[in-house]
Amino acid sequence: MVKAIRVHELGGPEVLKWEDVELGEPKEGEIRVKNKAVGLNFIDVYFRKGVYKTPTLPYTPGMEAVGVVTAVGPGLTGRQVGDLVAYAGGPMGAYAEEQILPANKVVPVPASIDPIVAASVILKGMTAQYLLRRCFKAYLPRLLLDQRLILSECDAVKWGLDLKICEKRQMAL
Repeated sequence: MVKAIRVHELGGPEVLKWEDVELGEPKEGEIRVKNKAVGLNFIDVYFRKGVYKTPTLPYTPGMEAVGVVTAVGPGLTGRQVGDLVAYAGGPMGAYAEEQILPANKVVPVPASIDPIVAASVILKGMTAQYLLRRCFKAYLPRLLLDQRLILSECDAVKWGLDLKICEKRQMAL
């Protein structure tokens, strides 16, 4: 058994309950992760209040965390016990001491990055990557000074996501 914050009904913060949950072992293609830091995002409130639908009730909120791999499913390669990993964007369940995750949804976190820092920037890094690679792809040569928001996002993700683009954009300014 592990502890997790569970939501049994929609509502305000009073519906968040700290409970024991059965976790089980990872299956093929899955890993078990002991969370070190969890990212809190406003979307979690939207799910709790019912603005966005959750697949089931009860559920464990949270879609962004960093933790240490404690078990790997049968036949899995590429991840091992002791790896520090991060994920963002789903599946839900980050508000827990431990969780089972699809191994293909996590990325390694360098040992030089504190788990709290990694959990706080992974989604921002994904946003910066999306903006720089997809939304602004055609406009990168014309990136203007008033678009510093994107550059500040780049500063937050120097541990991996599009570092080269961020450096080029900063030098160009």
